[in-house]
Amino acid sequence: MSKTDNVNGYEGKKTINWYPGHMAKTKREIAEKLNLIDVVYEVIDSRMPYSSKIVDIEDLIKDKPRILVMTKYDLCDEEETNKFVKYYEEQGYKVVTVDLMSNNNNGVKKIIDATNELMKEVNKKREEKGMMPRAGRVLIVGIPNAGKSTLINRLVGRKAAGVGNTPGFTKSLSWIRINKDLELLDSPGILWPKLEDQEAAHVLASLSSIKEEILNIDDIAIFILKKMYELYPEKLEERYGITELDEDFIETYDLIASRRGALSRGGVADYEKVSGIIVKDLKNGYFGKITLDRLK
Repeated sequence: MSKTDNVNGYEGKKTINWYPGHMAKTKREIAEKLNLIDVVYEVIDSRMPYSSKIVDIEDLIKDKPRILVMTKYDLCDEEETNKFVKYYEEQGYKVVTVDLMSNNNNGVKKIIDATNELMKEVNKKREEKGMMPRAGRVLIVGIPNAGKSTLINRLVGRKAAGVGNTPGFTKSLSWIRINKDLELLDSPGILWPKLEDQEAAHVLASLSSIKEEILNIDDIAIFILKKMYELYPEKLEERYGITELDEDFIETYDLIASRRGALSRGGVADYEKVSGIIVKDLKNGYFGKITLDRLK
């Protein structure tokens, strides 16, 4: 399934491009260190299990054993996300879902157990060559803001990696010891050079994997309203009292401004503030559990 597949059926007018220099550098450094790596954790966001998957991941990690870690599972629409879990499993992936907001460590335990199983095979091959078994070396990769740093801290059991609310927080590769049997190579979030699937690009922007300044906040907010109206109209009504969207969004924005107090002097709606409210409401989970991708 490539990023040019029409999974979500969106045809955006504005092309979103974002590929900072540190992402190109990260890919080069991963290529240089790949021979040291035994297992790869590919991290994707359960709320966008298609859009958050790195398009050229196979070119990057070659044939290394991989565990697909779906983070933020406690924030997703499980019914829809589980369709992607099944799809990826049918493609041969080892999939583990993880809650990052709750104290549930079942997913973390499953990741460790799956890694230990993969390392048994690695060390078996080493022994056959007359080499001593060693701790597993794991590379963790994913798009910006997919939950990698939070996942690392859960794996280690303490704060080992910084956690930021904006993409691009981690800047360089660094080794972190999980336990006596596993060492982890953390990497900055990476994307593909051109986001050809504009539906995926807008989903990424909506859930903060692309910096908001890359796309006008009004465009992001309107995309969110359209997407919520398409997938979760009842949540849109519950949050804003919206039962339908008008063509130019003026009435919709006026209603949200009135309900949320986004009014300037004279009771005129502050449209820029309304856009900010919509984007923050999605980012902060005020619409409840959602999944913005769909399998067609």
